[in-house]
Amino acid sequence: MAGDSDLTPSEPTPDDFLVLDDPWLTSDDVAIVTGGASGIGRATTLGLAMNGVTVVSTDMDEDGLAETVDVAEDLDVPGRVETVDANLTDDDEVASIVEAAAEVGQLRYVANIAGLQHIDPIDQFPTEKWDLLQDVMVRAPFLLTKHAMPHIRDGDGRGAIGNMASVHGHYATSAKAAYITAKFALRGLTNAIAAEGDGDLRGFSVSVGYVLTPLMADQIQDTAEELGISEQEVVEDRFLGQARLKDLMSPAEVANLFTFGFSSHSRHLNGADMLWDGGYTGTYE
Repeated sequence: MAGDSDLTPSEPTPDDFLVLDDPWLTSDDVAIVTGGASGIGRATTLGLAMNGVTVVSTDMDEDGLAETVDVAEDLDVPGRVETVDANLTDDDEVASIVEAAAEVGQLRYVANIAGLQHIDPIDQFPTEKWDLLQDVMVRAPFLLTKHAMPHIRDGDGRGAIGNMASVHGHYATSAKAAYITAKFALRGLTNAIAAEGDGDLRGFSVSVGYVLTPLMADQIQDTAEELGISEQEVVEDRFLGQARLKDLMSPAEVANLFTFGFSSHSRHLNGADMLWDGGYTGTYE
């Protein structure tokens, strides 16, 4: 990293996104993307729309969703972006997301990306926060999958559910019990989807390390001020630690993994986790 200036999230450009000439990525194909108001969810919405896919982007942040649409228009994406304002902790609203997607075309893809974090040791962890994280990152992906699978099968059966896991779905650190549990659970859900999908309906997960979202940039700044060190030191020493690459991924780089995972190039990607972590989980000093 050249310095702290690199820690300002940049606006995406068309060159940031993987664009494939692929028969599985067309305007007739509909994808649901959760967490679409910002960060990785917004980037995945844009990345799929850059490939011509019709995207139903959902979040409870209505203003953020509107900004996602504005960015899509600025990028002149060839795909259509529809939005659904919904709360993932409400079962009826989760079901309505799927129904809305099924009305605009052939539902084929779901990207379960929405997530949140709470940091406390287990013996001090608020139960209501535990429940909230599980509802958003485990229950909602399960329900979206449950409701989406019949619609996918009503077509030719081809489709995929992509789940946003994490390096924290591979190993644990302290004070993040709910997040870690949820990410391990998403990898289990991925395997269950593959087991029941008969090959055409695939499940995969994406695991990355730290990603330079606006939320992460704020966390880096707060940690630097708290510890009295530079933002670069926070990233390289406190966050990336044992990773061999000492820079943060961009949301678009993560979005590209979902695009690739949904494409025909990934037809053998089923029940597996795409671990792109800069050597984080496979190396240590």
